[in-house]
Amino acid sequence: MTRRLTLCHTSDWHLGHTLHGHPREEEHAAFLAFLLDVLEREAVDGLLVAGDVFDSANPPASAQAMLYAFLADARRRMPSLDVLITAGNHDSPGRLAAADPVLRAIGVRVVGTARDDMVVPLHDTRGVAAWVAAVPYLRPSDLPRVTEGDPMVEGVRAVYAEVLAAARARREPTQALLAMGHCHMVDATPSELSERKILGGPQHALPADLFGDDVGYVALGHLHLAQAVTERVHYSGSPIPLSLPEESYPHQVRIVRFEDGRPAAQATHRVPRLVDVYRVPRDGPGTLEEVLAQLDALEAPADVPHSRQPLLDVRVRLDVPVPDLRQQIEAALEGKAVRLVKIGVEYAGVAGPLAEVVPPRRQLGDLTVEEVFRQSYARRFEGDPSPALLAAFHEVAEAARHRLEEGGT
Repeated sequence: MTRRLTLCHTSDWHLGHTLHGHPREEEHAAFLAFLLDVLEREAVDGLLVAGDVFDSANPPASAQAMLYAFLADARRRMPSLDVLITAGNHDSPGRLAAADPVLRAIGVRVVGTARDDMVVPLHDTRGVAAWVAAVPYLRPSDLPRVTEGDPMVEGVRAVYAEVLAAARARREPTQALLAMGHCHMVDATPSELSERKILGGPQHALPADLFGDDVGYVALGHLHLAQAVTERVHYSGSPIPLSLPEESYPHQVRIVRFEDGRPAAQATHRVPRLVDVYRVPRDGPGTLEEVLAQLDALEAPADVPHSRQPLLDVRVRLDVPVPDLRQQIEAALEGKAVRLVKIGVEYAGVAGPLAEVVPPRRQLGDLTVEEVFRQSYARRFEGDPSPALLAAFHEVAEAARHRLEEGGT
């Protein structure tokens, strides 16, 4: 008799997220309701959540309540469902894993740190159907010391090798072997405005071969664009746009089916968009005249509550400052049911006899932390910071961020 196992892969929920001050609770609630329906309709045996459950290390009480309400609803509607959650770089590993002893009673496992048991079973109606090397976001302090190659890449490889070896030792012939990770893979596409640089980012991208050829599926988190690294290594992507440029992403969850421990089929389910994101102009900054004309012609639904009105990103290219820019834009939007969340301004000018165009100047708020560091470095030294220095900078920045989010000084 063929043994069948159905899994759902999702990640990067970022509960508690706000976009330029606008809360996302309704969008997250709609996603979780959609996810419950998918789990029940597809008769899913195991749900894999590959990190960044919360948007910050100290999420609001409402975000924590949303997670636990979802888990309770999942238990009520699908009593035999296994749920496996790993921590991401936005999560507080300790806070996320604190409820693990209680959650185990309702079929939920949480792996917060590399010190936890990272080999987790998943069940079907006949017992254990899969073993998962459930690796959370790895910080440099989690890695063993290696003497050859890139110390971070090879350190991650060593962690996965150890966890996968332990999973293989428990696996029986008809059981699937899987892995989870929260990392940046070689050739994967990041979303620069909403993803923090982490270990295994572009400067330490991880090769897909670290998982081994016998792993049937690898469920990844961190990158918000749903994408395939290989046929069996996938990012599920975020369920809602977490930055304005992500409005074009195909937000989805993945369904993976196994037969007798081997991958049999994969499918995706698009997450319905509760709140639209408009970018004007869509293809990049335009002149003020072009922008005002497009705003004047903008059509938006008028019969939706304020919390569901489209979010609007306006992008303008100017030669000189326009003191009443916001007033002109707001006047063009008069009577339109949209929420203006950002006015992005780029300045371009000409200089010299050849009238060469000066590269657009970006506002400080549009720069990433790494870009600020690079610019500061360039003002003091020649060239770019070394990969080792960048890695050290990101480790310190990540530690400082967690300290601030958890109420430290």
